Amino acid sequence: MNKSFIGYGLLLLGLLVAPFMGAYPVFVMKLMCFALYASAFNLLLGYTGLLSFGHAAFLGGSAYLCGHAIKAWGLTPELGLLFGTAGGCLLGWLFGILAIRRQGIYFSMITLALAQMLFFICLQAPFTGGEDGMQGVPRGRLFGFIDLQNDLVMYYVALVVVVAAFLLVVRVIHSPFGQVLKGIKENEPRAISLGYDTQRFKLLAFVLSAGLAGLAGALKTVVLGFATLSDVHWTNSGSVILMTLVGGLGTLSGPLLGSAVVVLLENKLGEIGNVLAALSGVDWFKTLGESVTMVTGLIFVVCVLSFRRGIMGEIIALKDRLKSAGKG
Repeated sequence: MNKSFIGYGLLLLGLLVAPFMGAYPVFVMKLMCFALYASAFNLLLGYTGLLSFGHAAFLGGSAYLCGHAIKAWGLTPELGLLFGTAGGCLLGWLFGILAIRRQGIYFSMITLALAQMLFFICLQAPFTGGEDGMQGVPRGRLFGFIDLQNDLVMYYVALVVVVAAFLLVVRVIHSPFGQVLKGIKENEPRAISLGYDTQRFKLLAFVLSAGLAGLAGALKTVVLGFATLSDVHWTNSGSVILMTLVGGLGTLSGPLLGSAVVVLLENKLGEIGNVLAALSGVDWFKTLGESVTMVTGLIFVVCVLSFRRGIMGEIIALKDRLKSAGKG
């Protein structure tokens, strides 16, 4: 636990100084939003055992709600974030009461179907901007006096929000409520025999996960100033599954690493390809930027075949084996 605390402390220190080390603040903020999104999803799948194919609905739906509340209603950023988060919780509750009584692939397919319904609503609703998306969402002033137009100020506000949300996830996982969720994942019939209302616990976990995903989407809208259909598209649900599995399902740090890997690949693969082409003299590497889906798919296949616990899961398992060998 102490080593984990040191690791998270170093990560936080790195994020604190990142803008002064040449990192582009807006890109790092986008990465933090997806890290929170992946952590929210991991709370549902990694600790409760519920595979949702519709989490893009919470990210994108809250992104639109927050953007509309700030742009059309003139709400301040903090109220916009709260409104988007509340919208994510409400969507999670609606999805949950319809899907939570099903298990396995049936649960997953219901969440996917509901998310696709929301996608078509966002496509045709007048306030979303349709295929053009919702543009020009102002950052405004936090609490009426902190100007978020400055990227550096916005960066540290976003960092505080994401760290607070991550600490909430940690607290939930290590609480009695979190222990019940783990018990449901491992053996639901046994949890029922012990007197727990597993449907209620799963619904609460689903709503909490949706709310945190909604916070990530709302924060993303405030940071970038827009929300688009790609936020609610089913591929975004696939991306968060990829982030979680690549990083390490059921680990706290896995989604953070997995989201960093996927987002960096999606945004920097073209630059990486150009560097490889310059070093090797092979022009084919320059086309990597056009093959993001193929490369991420290949990474997913490699992780499933070689690192079934994910990157962090394998590292933790290796540490445990070394510790056991040292005691022996």
